[in-house]
Amino acid sequence: MKQSAGAVSPARAVAFDVLLRVRTQQSFAGELLHSDFAEHLSRADHGLATELVMGTLRWRSRLDAEIEPHLSQPIAKLDSEVLTALEVATYQLMFLDRIPARAAINESVELIKRARKRSATGFVNAVLRKVATQVAQSLESSAGINQTDAQIQKIAEAADAAALAHASAHPAWLMRRWVEHYGREDARAIAAAGQQTPETIFFTRNLQGAATARLDDELAAAGIVWEDGMMLGSARRLHAGELTRTNAFREGRIATQDEGSHLVALLLGAGLSKGERILDCCAAPGGKTAVIAERNPDASIFACELHPHRAATLRRLVPASHLRVIAADATYLPLRGEFARILVDAPCSGTGTLSRHPEIKWSLTAADLANLHTRQVRILAAALRVLAPGGRLLYSTCSLEPEENERVLEEVLGERNASAGEMQVLPLRSELLMLEAEGGLRPGVAATLTRGPYLVTLPGIHACDGFFAALLQRAV
Repeated sequence: MKQSAGAVSPARAVAFDVLLRVRTQQSFAGELLHSDFAEHLSRADHGLATELVMGTLRWRSRLDAEIEPHLSQPIAKLDSEVLTALEVATYQLMFLDRIPARAAINESVELIKRARKRSATGFVNAVLRKVATQVAQSLESSAGINQTDAQIQKIAEAADAAALAHASAHPAWLMRRWVEHYGREDARAIAAAGQQTPETIFFTRNLQGAATARLDDELAAAGIVWEDGMMLGSARRLHAGELTRTNAFREGRIATQDEGSHLVALLLGAGLSKGERILDCCAAPGGKTAVIAERNPDASIFACELHPHRAATLRRLVPASHLRVIAADATYLPLRGEFARILVDAPCSGTGTLSRHPEIKWSLTAADLANLHTRQVRILAAALRVLAPGGRLLYSTCSLEPEENERVLEEVLGERNASAGEMQVLPLRSELLMLEAEGGLRPGVAATLTRGPYLVTLPGIHACDGFFAALLQRAV
């Protein structure tokens, strides 16, 4: 059906609504794009909506830098609806050369009308026409070059933290931290990785031998093309096809998961015998819980999740009979007895996952890191209280920030060791080398993943999101 004049395309309407919710309610874009907000979209429209949302969030500060010279007031004073419409259009003008400038401008004007801000339509139209002229002039010298690639090249050319923050559309305070902690070259790689669409990685669930071969044939027949993962022996990188539309995905025989996230779950260990207990302290959405349950079919597994609705989702997604899901605060674990293995995948800033969750960088503050540190310390201390003699605890985050990683361990273990001296930090390099010898890790990968006794993966350096993990053992 031909779209009528003055109408807003479904993809742009959804993108605008999602971005507005992210800006005003600190919602997560990915969750909204896979919720009722977008379920009515066709495959093509869902793809465009996702491109508009994630692209606008990834490059927000660069888009604002293009818009602000054409304003008579500070950009922060604009209404949220107006600024969001300007950013969506500017992203299309700068990065999506297949979309005519006229369409990007006209539909953003219509979005303003739809948002009941009709008095701003002339303003939005005038600003976007100036932006379009400015962008067209800057693109003349780079005709035929993919604009995302062109912007990534600017990241490679940035000389210091301030220039790197501008080129990569990251907050300056965050970039300064990364340069200080990881060095300029690694910080540059992290920033560039955050501006690119991550690969889709998937794994089979509870399948072996002939069943895996049949699944391969089924996926191939469904148009799924994949390659081996870069780090894990069981990982598969999606090359082509709609994975989520396959029967195997709907039935839970395959699941998507970042290779680093899957690796963290593997490091908790396997083969616990009947009667031994495992605790996953902060379990939702359940990706790591599923791996742990599959690798330990004889153990009793308890998964804790603070929010009841997320706990209910976890029960549905991981229907293992030896798994018990509990809605509870991990700082006050309502559990009796001790556990042979504990995973503390602590709630964190998520700065290792900015390619998937670019909205984080615009809402996170330095004060948030201090608050998260306090909660992480409390969760780890609570978990250690139920760790059995000889038991192992894996502490992990998807954060790149030392306050959430090394400093949590220093605080908790410093206090405990002063009184008991009972906890030991095990070198994860040894665990990774054993996993590599078993085929769980691809040859040569283990040696690249540690800093001191810890697992540290960095976006752009490793083929996964950013993760930190430490393995602790209680004396017998």
